Amino acid sequence: MPVSRELQLPSGDKIPTVGLGTWTVWQGAEGEIYRAVKEAIKVGYRHIDCAWFYKNQGEVGQAIKESIEEGTIKREDLFVTTKVWNTAHRRDAVKENLKQSLSQLGLSYVNLLLVHYPISFKDGDDPYPKDNDGNIIFAYHDIVDTWKGMEDCIDADLTRNIGLSNFNHLQVQRIIDASRIRPSVIQLEVNPLLSNTQLVEYCQKRDIGVTAYAPLGFPNRSWKKKGEPDLLEEPVVKQLASAKGKTPAQIVLRCLLQRGLIIIPKSSSPARIKENLELFDTELSEDEMKQMAALDRNLRVYVDSISASHPEYPFNDF
Repeated sequence: MPVSRELQLPSGDKIPTVGLGTWTVWQGAEGEIYRAVKEAIKVGYRHIDCAWFYKNQGEVGQAIKESIEEGTIKREDLFVTTKVWNTAHRRDAVKENLKQSLSQLGLSYVNLLLVHYPISFKDGDDPYPKDNDGNIIFAYHDIVDTWKGMEDCIDADLTRNIGLSNFNHLQVQRIIDASRIRPSVIQLEVNPLLSNTQLVEYCQKRDIGVTAYAPLGFPNRSWKKKGEPDLLEEPVVKQLASAKGKTPAQIVLRCLLQRGLIIIPKSSSPARIKENLELFDTELSEDEMKQMAALDRNLRVYVDSISASHPEYPFNDF
């Protein structure tokens, strides 16, 4: 099955189907993301995925600025995504959160703005506001009002497109029903161990592009439980990689592209950054795609358990 290097959004804009993820669990070495973004742009990436929550947009912005100044790329050829965090769900706070991101990135606009989660926390700059007992202080802003704030950002020319992240199908539909400007993209955790098929297809049928984060299953996560599978060590993945002269990671990423997904693998290794872009010279057959689909374990890595008691917690439904 041939796959496209770009996906056209309802606005007419085109989003590259392979981007660079920049989430480092706040443990990345100083300069790691700067170097990764600089290298990624140099080898051909034109899609960078960021977020206010990641606390590294200054490094991303510096890499973009230098790449433009050096003539490697023009701003109009780069697709930059950022996200509004849980502490900025009040309608008027959405724009202010985006303005902070734009200042950090050194940009006048982003190409895509997402609501990071449907869950809202107490307003403010602390990403995880807690009470004296150490519990997260929730807020209860209506996600429809948050969405109106997103639409305001398009009206203000601060973003070209708006979308969602980590919403379930019921929440997606609430936004669609109430929207003046429909969501262009939704970002979800998707990989062969978590196929998320129902939600992916639900969104794709409604002309919402789906971006897969943690596309390789985040095998090196610190909270991995004993006995949980490692996607890149699965026999079928290794067999297909050997047969096609590709790495296990490339097989997994190609599989996701053939499902019509956008992917944002994260790496700080120059070799792997380049490798993760080299996906368009191989193909998985229908039978091979079925073998990959059989790996599904509904294994969610990012469960966000501290928010499980919030009424908008998304992972109790598809």
